[in-house]
Order: sequence, then structure tokens, then C-alpha cells
Amino acid sequence: MAKVETIVFLSLVLDLFAFTIPLPLFPRLIEWYTLRETSDPSGFLSRTLQFVSYVRGLFYDPGSHSRRWDVVLLGGLMGSVFSTLQFLVSPRIGALSDRYGRKRILLITMIGNILSAVVWIQSTTFASYMLSRVIGGLSEGNVQLAIAILSDITTAENRSKALAYVGIAFAICFCIGPPIGAYFASRPLPQSVGSWGPELNVYAVPAILTLILLVAETMFLAALLPETRGQGAHFPAESKPGGSPIHLSGNKKSSNGGPPKPNRRPTIENRLQLLRSLRRLHFLFLGIFSGVEFTLTFLTFDFYIVLDWNNKQNGMLIGSIGIISALLQGGYVRRSTAKIGEGVMAKRGVSSCALGLIFLALMPQFVTTNPNLSIWLLRASAVCMAFTSATVVNSLTAFASLQCNDSTFDEVTGKPVEEHPDLAKGKALGQFRSSGQLGRAIGPLLACASYWTFGPSYTYGVSAIAMFALSAGMRSLAATKSS
Repeated sequence: MAKVETIVFLSLVLDLFAFTIPLPLFPRLIEWYTLRETSDPSGFLSRTLQFVSYVRGLFYDPGSHSRRWDVVLLGGLMGSVFSTLQFLVSPRIGALSDRYGRKRILLITMIGNILSAVVWIQSTTFASYMLSRVIGGLSEGNVQLAIAILSDITTAENRSKALAYVGIAFAICFCIGPPIGAYFASRPLPQSVGSWGPELNVYAVPAILTLILLVAETMFLAALLPETRGQGAHFPAESKPGGSPIHLSGNKKSSNGGPPKPNRRPTIENRLQLLRSLRRLHFLFLGIFSGVEFTLTFLTFDFYIVLDWNNKQNGMLIGSIGIISALLQGGYVRRSTAKIGEGVMAKRGVSSCALGLIFLALMPQFVTTNPNLSIWLLRASAVCMAFTSATVVNSLTAFASLQCNDSTFDEVTGKPVEEHPDLAKGKALGQFRSSGQLGRAIGPLLACASYWTFGPSYTYGVSAIAMFALSAGMRSLAATKSS
């Protein structure tokens, strides 16, 4: 099991490293394409920017900075396209992995990712670049399949501990990927290289690095990753009245020191209902949280001069969130979740987010009167957001995975215990991830509309109230046993 966990973690680092490299390049790419395609007002980019400008103008007119805001917003829309495609395709990828195996489907999705990078290298028009994003959005399956693989090989007791690897990989790569992407973006290929063949994208170097990482990941997975579907620890199952299986893993000793008492798993209908609740929470949380993440770009830009805030400080702020998140997941979350439960951990993370949003709502009020206090409020919010990043999604994902089918075998017949098809790991976890991706697609758009119409204090204040309401609604979830 430890070997598979290591393989999955390393593959995630390679995959997310490749994924995060282009993130800081979106505005620069749009500006480059704009310069190339300004002579064609009917081109795809010109028409897209006109639409973005029209929509933005309904809410906000930044005057001389309107062009820059449109570029930033279009960058966010490009991310929304990716999330929307993931919302559509994630359940299908999960279902296919249930049928044909995790490894086979994972390798097929990797081929799509490689194709996306190849198209990016040669994309000299905005339309061709968006094609590469579409291919990538339809192909990205590493994260959800990594979660399914780790769920295959772990028991209820160590599930959250194993899935923390996913969050750690995210935190590490979001710290190092964007800076490395920006570094290589400033070092284009010599013009003589482009003269040997077809014209290349201005950021072909980051694209080539992404391609190398994806090819290395694919070869690594093909050589070392075993098939895990149906290969986890097999637990015998008994039937209580009503036919619901009882899992003998994780039994606890009786208070008088006698033999352990079996933990009776919730009924299939209860597990299906819980999965629906978890998907709803995942959607609502990421809808709010992703909107906050995206509008932070506008917040730092708005108060850039007043606070004497430069790009280095902004990068350090974002990097500190990733570092704190990684440390929390590697230490506190991995050790504490098994003691307090996934629901409690997720609730604490949502409450921390609400507190951080209050700090953000207060920050603009002190920018002119007390700049130092504003900076400290921003930093305090970053710490709260780091705790949220370390806890909520990972805990909800672990909770969802614990409701899925396990490799449970009947003691008498030796045959697998048949459960509801909607509890198949790949399909159920694909639907769970899909709900979160829908939140990521919608959240930034709603947050931007609120930010430009009502301002940052109102936007973050309302978001804080929404997070507190979400935390209060999680009381029953926190009281529910995960297995």
C-alpha cells in the first residue's frame, strides 16, 4: 500500500506541476494574442474581448484601466471553461475507471493531456490556444483517479491520512509551479529555433516544460502503477436485518475489555443521501471560495499604490498560503482527522474561511487611515485561507470516498457483496468532483459581478455570512460518523 501511495503522490506532483505552470501566463498570453490579432476585429479573440468588455461594463467602468480588467477577467473565464469541462466529463471518467480499470483510463487521459501541451506549443492564435485548453479540460483525470486509487487500497481508518497526499501535492505545486512558469516565460526560444519549423507560441518554453512533465508522468505511471480496482483489502461481510453489510474493519474494543464490537455501516440509502449532501456542500463551498480567490487579484490591484504593495510581496503572500497549507496537511490534518472525524475537520475549515473573509471585508476600511492594519488583516486572512485550503476539500473528499463500495466479500460464498451502482468509487467520486468544478466555474463570475457592482467590503462580507451559514448547516454532517 505504501508503495502505491508513493507512486500516486509523485505522479500528482508531476501532473499538478504541469497544470500550474501556465496559470500566471493567462494575462500575458491574451496580451500577446491581442497584439497579433488587433488587425482582425472579427477574429475570435477580438469578439471574445468585446463580449467581456460589454458584460464588465454592465457592472463596472474602471476608466483607463478597462483594458487591463478585461484581460484579467478573460483569464478567469479561461479557467472557468476548464472547470466547466471538468464538471461535464468527471463523472464519465470515473464510471469508465470502474468498468475498465483505473490505470487504463488514467493512461488514456494522459494522452489527451500530452496532446493539449503539443497544441499549446504551436498555438499562434487565440482560437488554437483555447483548443488546447478544451482538450486539457476534457482529458484531466489524474486528481479524481488518484483519489479513487487511494480509496481502493486504504481502509476507513487510514483513508483521510492517505488522501492528505492529494492536498499536499496541490499545496507544493501551487507554490512552485506559477513562479517557474513565469521564470521560463521570460526566456523565450531563440528566433533561429523557430525558423527550423512551424511558428511557435511565444511561451513555447513553459509549454515544452509542461509536455516533458506530462510525458515523464505517463511513462512513470505505465511502468510502476499497478491496477487497484478491486485489489484493496477484502473484508468479510455479514448481513443485519435488511441486508446491509457490516464491515469488520475498524472495530473498536468494548468498554469492559471484551471482544471488539462490529461497527455497523449505514444503509445504502443513507449513504446515497450523504453523498448527495456532500456534493451539495462541495459545490457551495467551492463556489464561494473560488470567487474569493479570483477577486483577490482585483483587491491587490485596487490598493496596489496605497499600500505600496509590489509583485514580490503579492507572490510571497500567495506562496505563504501554499506553504502553510502543506505544513498543516502534512502534520495537523493527517494526525487529527482520524480522531475528530472528516465532518468536524471540514466544518472547522469552513469556519476559518468565514473568519478570513471578515478580515478581507474590514481591510478596505483601513487602507487610507491605517495602512499597516490593512496589511495585517490581509496576512491574517491568508493564514485563515491556508487552514481552509488544508482541510475542507480533502476532508469532504475522504468523507465521500468512505460512502462508496468497498471490496467486501461474503463469508459463505466468497463472492463480492453487490451494492448500489451509484456507490461505485469511480462514478461516485467523479460526481463529487464534478460538483466542485461546477462551483469553480460559476463562483468567479458571480464574485466579479458583486465586486464591481458593490465593492470588496460588501462582496467579502456577504461571502463571510454565506460561509458562516454553511458552517452552521454542517452540524449534522460533523455529528455523522464517516464509516
